Amino acid sequence: MKCNEVPQFTSLQTAASSFKSDDKLHLRELCADSARCAGLVATHRADGRKIILDYSRQQVTGETMELLFDLADKVGLIEKRNDMRRGVKINITEGRSVLHQALRMPKGYDYGKIFPDGTAVLKEVHAVRDKIQDFSERVRSGAFKGATGKELKNFVCIGIGGSQLGPEFVNEALRADPSASAASEGRTLRFLANVDPVDFSLCTSDLDPEETLIVVISKTFTTAETMLNARTARKWMLNGVKADAKEVVSKHVIAVSTAIDKCKAFGIDEDNIFGFWEWVGGRFSVCSAVGIVPLSLQYSYEVMSDFLDGAHDIDEHFYEAPLRENIPVILGLLGVWNSTFMGYETRALLPYSQALKRFPAHIQQVDMESNGKRVAIDGSILPFQAGEINFGEPGTNGQHSFYQLMHQGRVVPADFIGFMESQTPVKHDGEVVSNHDELMSNFFAQPDALAYGKTLTDLMQEGVKEEIRPHKVFSGNRPSSSMLMTKLDAFAVGQLLAIYEHRTAVQGFIWGINSFDQWGVELGKVLATQVRSQLNASRTNQAQVQGFNSSTSALLEAFLAHGK
Repeated sequence: MKCNEVPQFTSLQTAASSFKSDDKLHLRELCADSARCAGLVATHRADGRKIILDYSRQQVTGETMELLFDLADKVGLIEKRNDMRRGVKINITEGRSVLHQALRMPKGYDYGKIFPDGTAVLKEVHAVRDKIQDFSERVRSGAFKGATGKELKNFVCIGIGGSQLGPEFVNEALRADPSASAASEGRTLRFLANVDPVDFSLCTSDLDPEETLIVVISKTFTTAETMLNARTARKWMLNGVKADAKEVVSKHVIAVSTAIDKCKAFGIDEDNIFGFWEWVGGRFSVCSAVGIVPLSLQYSYEVMSDFLDGAHDIDEHFYEAPLRENIPVILGLLGVWNSTFMGYETRALLPYSQALKRFPAHIQQVDMESNGKRVAIDGSILPFQAGEINFGEPGTNGQHSFYQLMHQGRVVPADFIGFMESQTPVKHDGEVVSNHDELMSNFFAQPDALAYGKTLTDLMQEGVKEEIRPHKVFSGNRPSSSMLMTKLDAFAVGQLLAIYEHRTAVQGFIWGINSFDQWGVELGKVLATQVRSQLNASRTNQAQVQGFNSSTSALLEAFLAHGK
């Protein structure tokens, strides 16, 4: 059943109209109801820690949430969720299962009772994980050395999209964690994604090739940008390491790929190729060898096992917790409410943690590549917009960037994420609060400021000059959720990742779309191939520009005329 064909959809449209027009449903009034607020909180406990999701500053009541849960029931959310877990090929346009949750299942997990092929899948997953553990420990211990006998302590990870954004987010999140930081001492991990030669230069200019290991990540080993960067890195390595060329590549380049023959043709030792499966989408691949190989080299397999355990913890919560206590489900339903019914086209992800500075970029890809669709899973055109424009920055940096718009411009629903403990606590004598408490003061204040705003009456009472008052009015009624977690370590990073992966899936299940293909990415690649051929022909044979529209032709001619 399509979501717009059930009566709950109409009821939610009516409810949304009321929230847009009834002053009694302003968040200033709703937040004064302590019973309502207490009912709009979900808590998850695991491993001596907890996650508190407070969504009382969303434009919902208990009745609204019940309509959303009823909508989920009518469109078969539970069945769709369970189909994903059972290995049903829910990615119908590519004929694939969606099993990234299997990547974080521990050894001994009885996946066979859920999915007939589950035991075999998990055996393959742990075979790769064991191989990663063995290789990363040999590199880190110095047992596996470079071609000139030097230990490898610099790791350059070449990949793009999900091969870069996910691992980079995890890397940044762990850099200041005490355990991970200690494990990475003396090592450097860099990410090379952009084919712009400036990126390569900045990535490698201060590295010693003799102490560097290149990790090429490409499922097919054909991704244009990745392979050009890989060839550039191989040339840099061969120029910088004075040893037999074959030995240099076999000792300094490894791959995460399913294209074994292509990797071997590149010069990579087959023992140093780490595979993954077609049921792992790129944007969901950080828990596969795509992320675990480079991150284990940098932080140790032990630390990354904690990360995988955290993701698995949320997987179990997502599949087992009742919907009304299920954090990814609640976040997904709120996303549908704000986008489809309230008409908000954007969403901000605001982690009050500098360590999560790359988290919004990763979730931007996870969400927008998954749910930016125009048709339902049956191919019919959607009668509503699916997907939101996602963006974000760490607090408090974002407050001095785009919060002005959030407070007095467009309404942007927001997720605030904060932590009870700092990765690097600092408290100076004579300061009123610690640095972390200063940060968290803003975490607690901003959602209230967005919800309550400031009225003309408030300004009059404060004695603000009449001509300035209009500029200082804040309408408020701007929705947000607050997620408070105990601390940010590898386990919590895994939890956060899984929460937002599953939130994305929930919204796609409600909307009735395929969240696991990405045909919109492909068209530009096809057109770029045509441009690439033209540039080659014009550079080498002075061929005339042809086959493009007049605008593109004029720009190409100007580009080529420059001659550099």
